[in-house]
Amino acid sequence: MAESLGIEVVVFDVLGTMVDEPGGLRAAIREALLASDDALDASDTSDAFDASDVSDASVNELLAVWQQHVELEQRRIGQGHRPYASTEIIDAEAAQRVADHAGLADPAAIARLATAGQRLPPWGDSVAGLERLAQRFPVLGLSNAGRTALLRLNAHAGLRWHQALSSEAVLAYKPAPEVYQFAIDTAGCPPERVLMVAAHSWDLRGARARGMRTAYVQRPVGDPPTDSDLFDWRFKGLGELVTALAVG
Repeated sequence: MAESLGIEVVVFDVLGTMVDEPGGLRAAIREALLASDDALDASDTSDAFDASDVSDASVNELLAVWQQHVELEQRRIGQGHRPYASTEIIDAEAAQRVADHAGLADPAAIARLATAGQRLPPWGDSVAGLERLAQRFPVLGLSNAGRTALLRLNAHAGLRWHQALSSEAVLAYKPAPEVYQFAIDTAGCPPERVLMVAAHSWDLRGARARGMRTAYVQRPVGDPPTDSDLFDWRFKGLGELVTALAVG
């Protein structure tokens, strides 16, 4: 199928598409709560989060604090309200916000939490699917993760790319058009010969606007397509996509 449609290079989103970002962050938050002795002393503060109760609801509440900060700051950067800051910086800010909300005061626990984005687990089909696809096509990772974070994340998750691209190279965050252009320029072929794969419709919309082909892969997390989204393909998993691209 890919050859008949002229696809030469396949580009993957990483966070959420190839690795379980929310799941990894939840695990790191839970670890920080359990590791911090100071958290137990914060429960007498009226507006402090009760970190002694490490329930799923508690962890999800703190995950929302993290996600809201990251989304807000990346949006502010995209709107020109803040100079570019890498995910290492923004994640450290998010970790401190979680710590403040939870009443955590252990510097070591907070510092480890700040690097949680470098230890996200791959989805069950990510490593094998990527390996199979890489036998047939050049495969690129295209992530909002900063250079250092992406390097360590790929190593932790076992993701082996022909090339891993960080949006830090163009000092922007997806869905800024220059990030997709960076991938197209790296691919070295016209955008209609480059397939963007993601579990986030907002990401695919950005890629499509630059002329790239698009494939949505369903994940337990992500941003599902709407009826009005005109993506080239929609798959229930990475294995389905690999099979459709005629990889034996």
